Amino acid sequence: MKILVPDTIKLDLSQLSAAGENVVVYAVDEPIPAEHRDAEVLVAWRNTRENLADAAKELRALKLVQTLAAGPDSVLAAGFAENVAITSGRSLHDGPVAEHALALILAAVRRMDQLMESQQAATWNEPYNATQSAPDTEQLYTLDDANVTIWGFGSIAGRLAPLLAALGANVTGVASSKGERYGFPVVADEEFQEVLRGTDILVSILPATPETANALNRDILQALPDTAIFVNVGRGATVDEDALLAALEDGSLRVAALDVTKKEPLPADSALWGAPNLIITPHVAGNRPKGAAKLVLANVTALKDGKPLTNQVAG
Repeated sequence: MKILVPDTIKLDLSQLSAAGENVVVYAVDEPIPAEHRDAEVLVAWRNTRENLADAAKELRALKLVQTLAAGPDSVLAAGFAENVAITSGRSLHDGPVAEHALALILAAVRRMDQLMESQQAATWNEPYNATQSAPDTEQLYTLDDANVTIWGFGSIAGRLAPLLAALGANVTGVASSKGERYGFPVVADEEFQEVLRGTDILVSILPATPETANALNRDILQALPDTAIFVNVGRGATVDEDALLAALEDGSLRVAALDVTKKEPLPADSALWGAPNLIITPHVAGNRPKGAAKLVLANVTALKDGKPLTNQVAG
């Protein structure tokens, strides 16, 4: 079996090579070489759209595409045949994304953006000090007893929620069905609007699907208190950026923090760069998939043995 692995990550697949499998490294920003178009497995990580489209068209013997991304949207959109199994990197990014989400939440709550601006200006920010310590703003600057709603309550939320709870936050999840996950209450979509009205911090970890396109829209933003914070570590396609900009500009949203945007890299002329009360990081939350080699090994072995694949999303 020929297995193509990307040049964007080092994977220890010596176990497969020792078993006689042909493991070949390929460039993710070039067409698949003709001599390797007989591959049966393609591992994807940070591939260009053109590379994936070429692979979908030319790899006729392909049986499995293993993306190391938690969200398989780019692979699903590439046009692979219906009989090709596609598996995601779900769980590989739980720790790193949860850490980055927590960092953005704390930065937004404590307004580290304002303090960094003061540092750059060599200014001791007395107005911030006065506002932050005022009795009537106490709840705005702390996670203790804050109501945090996590929109998209999967495995990343399972890592993030306990961290927030440890700092005193009241965590509620939102998913397609209600119940309890990872020890936290989860509401379904029909209860979302009611939960939003009492939300201090809304964290989105939604995947990019046709159903989630522009999910954060004007109606959702209007349902939030004007003191609320929005954090997105999911996908940029899930946010109506015009509605978000309007909410930040008119003060109906206190602050937002984005690790993802619709267009990436974010163009220099994007209005988001100049938006008030907005923190932007360049899609760095989940840059290091943890346990990637183990997942690839497990799914290649399962494919050979005709057993169920882990994280299968198509095919």
